[in-house]
Amino acid sequence: MTRPALDRQPDFDEVIDRVGTNCSKWDDMEAAYGVSPGDGGLAMWVADMDFRPPRAVQRAVEDAAAHGVYGYPGRNDAYLDAIRWWMEHRHGWQIDTGWILTAAGLVNGVAMAIDACTAPGDGVIVISPVYHAFGRVIRAADRRMVELPLALRDGIYRMDWARWEGMLTGGERLLILCSPHNPGGRVWSEDELREVADFCVRHDLVLVSDDIHADLVMPGHRHRMIATVVPDIRDRLVTLTAATKTFNIAGAHIGNAIIADDDLRAKFRGALAARGVSAGFMGMDMVAAAYSPEGAEWVDALVRYLDGNRRLFDQGVNAIPGLASMPLQATYLAWVDFSGTGMSRQEFTARVEKSARIAANHGTTFGTGGEDFLRFNLATPRVHVTEAVARLQDAFADLQ
Repeated sequence: MTRPALDRQPDFDEVIDRVGTNCSKWDDMEAAYGVSPGDGGLAMWVADMDFRPPRAVQRAVEDAAAHGVYGYPGRNDAYLDAIRWWMEHRHGWQIDTGWILTAAGLVNGVAMAIDACTAPGDGVIVISPVYHAFGRVIRAADRRMVELPLALRDGIYRMDWARWEGMLTGGERLLILCSPHNPGGRVWSEDELREVADFCVRHDLVLVSDDIHADLVMPGHRHRMIATVVPDIRDRLVTLTAATKTFNIAGAHIGNAIIADDDLRAKFRGALAARGVSAGFMGMDMVAAAYSPEGAEWVDALVRYLDGNRRLFDQGVNAIPGLASMPLQATYLAWVDFSGTGMSRQEFTARVEKSARIAANHGTTFGTGGEDFLRFNLATPRVHVTEAVARLQDAFADLQ
C-alpha cells in the first residue's frame, strides 16, 4: 500500500472554533456543567480532539462529495485491507480481513458482544474505574455489572488478582478490558495481559478487549494487542479497534470487531444482523484513507504534540498541593486525584467548574474508585492547556 506523504505539517496549535457546529464537546458543556463557552469556558470533557484529521481523510470526504451519489455501500476491500495493513505495520499483529466485522463505533461493538455472548441476568465484568459507556450498555441490556476495583499503588493503577478471585459468583460470562486504560492512561504490560487471559480461561469468560486508544501511546511505552501476547485464547477473544479516536473522526461512528475464531465471529455477526447494524460508505472511506503511511506520519506528529501537552499539564497541576495527575502512559485523558486537598467532591468540582471555568468529566461516572477524580481532555491546542493550568492554579491558590 502506498500513499503520498503529508501535504503539509499538521498545525495542532491552530485554534478552531467549534462552537455552534453541533459539537457535543463545546455546545453541550453549559447544559452539562454550567460552563459556558461564551465567557471563555474550556471544554475538556468529551473525548474527541480539537484538531483536524490528516489531509488524506479530508481528501476522501471531498472525493465522495464530488461524486455526488450516496447509495448503499458494498464490500469495501480498500477499507478492510487498510485495517489489516495498520494492524500489521503499527501493532505487529497479522490478521485476515475475513476476521473483521464492522460496528457503529466501539460502544456499539461492546453492546453487540454483550448481546452475542451473554443472556439477560448474566454478569459482565468491568475493571473499574473505567470508561462510563460500558456501564450504560451493560445495564441497558439487563445484564449485571460486576466491578473489579483497581488498586492504586505508587500513583498508578495495578490489577488486584488476589482480591478479585473472591468477588465472582460464577454467573459471570464476559469481561471487558480497556487497553490502554481509560481513564487511568495505563498501558498494560505483557505480564498483566497474560494474567487477564488466564483469569478469563479460569472463569470461562469471553474477553472483549477495547483497544481504541492503542495508537495514542506516549514515548517510552509500548502497547501490545493481547492477541499477539496470548494467541491461544482466540476462541474467547473479541478485539475492538477503531480509527475514530486516533484520527478524530468519531462522528463517522465506525469501529471494528476483529475475531479470529469462526464460531465466536458467527455469534457476533448474528448480533449485528439481528440489530440491523451496517456501515456507511463515508466512514469506510475515511478509515481507508487514515490507515495509511500518511496517516501514520500524522499520528507520530500528534503523539509528540500530545506528549508536550501532557508534560505541561502534569508539571502545572502536580505543583498544586493536594492535586496529583496520574502519569499518562497512553490516551490524551489526564486523570487528576483531588483527595489530597481534603475537600469534598462537591467543593473541588465547584472550584474547577465555577472558578476555573473548565468542564471536566466527573470521576464518579467512571464507577468505583473514581470518586476523588476528574478527567481532563488534553487533545486541544497548547494555548488551552496553558490557560487551564493557570486557571487551576488560581482556583486552588489558597493551598499554595
